[in-house]
Amino acid sequence: MSDVKVPDLPESVVDATIDSWSCQEGDVVQAGDHLVDLETDKIMLEVPAPHAGKVTKIHRPKGDTVKTGELLLSLEAVSAEEKKVEQHEPTPTPQQPVESQPEDSTADSIKAGPAARKKMFEQQVAPSQVRGSGKGGRIMPADVTGQAALDKVVSADREKRVPMSRLRKRVAERLLEVQSQCAILTTFNEVNMQPVMALRNRHKAAFEKRHGVRLGFMSFFIRAMVAAIEAFPIMNATLDGQDVVYFNYVDMGVAISSPRGLLVPIIRGAHQLSMAEIEQAIVDFSQKAQAGQLTMDDLTGGTMTVSNAGKFGSMLSTPIINPPQSAILGMHNIVERPTVIDQQVVVRPIMYLALSYDHRLIDGADAVQFLMHIKNTLEDPSRLLLDI
Repeated sequence: MSDVKVPDLPESVVDATIDSWSCQEGDVVQAGDHLVDLETDKIMLEVPAPHAGKVTKIHRPKGDTVKTGELLLSLEAVSAEEKKVEQHEPTPTPQQPVESQPEDSTADSIKAGPAARKKMFEQQVAPSQVRGSGKGGRIMPADVTGQAALDKVVSADREKRVPMSRLRKRVAERLLEVQSQCAILTTFNEVNMQPVMALRNRHKAAFEKRHGVRLGFMSFFIRAMVAAIEAFPIMNATLDGQDVVYFNYVDMGVAISSPRGLLVPIIRGAHQLSMAEIEQAIVDFSQKAQAGQLTMDDLTGGTMTVSNAGKFGSMLSTPIINPPQSAILGMHNIVERPTVIDQQVVVRPIMYLALSYDHRLIDGADAVQFLMHIKNTLEDPSRLLLDI
């Protein structure tokens, strides 16, 4: 007999919530099989079986809050005959028809990752309706999407009440904290994106061929922000009590949407990375976010953040600072707008930028000039090569 306990939780994470069980008492599992999902404030932890055995007792139900080292379930060693029986289960007898079981009685034993579970919830698809295409019958997000398209489950209820996820509750808490603890001010400007778009269109094929990653807009913005931080280091600082802490490096947070909500993984050492390395980091984080594989280390730290609401169609917004950072840049959609250049009204692709900052630390003049530095760099990308 052995016990499976809550693994060591990441630093700064006090506890976790049991999101779902993938096994039941009496199940025979193999080493590495997925047992339970633990939801923390930022990530979903999957607890695997340490060795083969039979689940003799599940000590904590779904929804319980647990801490590092607390008992989750007990495993008992099984004989070769028991393993063989488990792998070749007989079909139910007429006295115990499958149809007599509730539709969702095995929902927690269905093998599915966090992203797939999220889609099942959003699409209102029961796990028993989905045939998993992954290893060992594991349900993948695409399986849920396909099933939903074939057989959309429509609820007759006019409303539905569900508990907030740990991530959503923590986001709500932090938003209230930053609003009450910081003097947030936002300054706006617009940038003519034609020079960046022309440069990107001219070199994107060669860039992708050489580096194996697409050339997006985000790398231009991060490089422009790094250059502006060098000119205005206060934008990359933070308050610590009565002290101002200046960071001699740039760890850039990039807001990314995921099935669990908005997450902000950190591109570490962004001031030392090439545009190709920045683009690759963003691709890697996006893939991990969709698969629910971001780690606490991916999400911890950061000296400044950039958020691109434009890809969802946002024209203008006021981003909220991600504490203990002191500033965040918001990007928005690119729209053809009339503008005046050399006393002529012309149409150009314009993006509105919003810079929110903590006015306790950062003066308005610094914030405005910082944003102007970014604008000037993007409207003349050659400044990045000349370091001006």
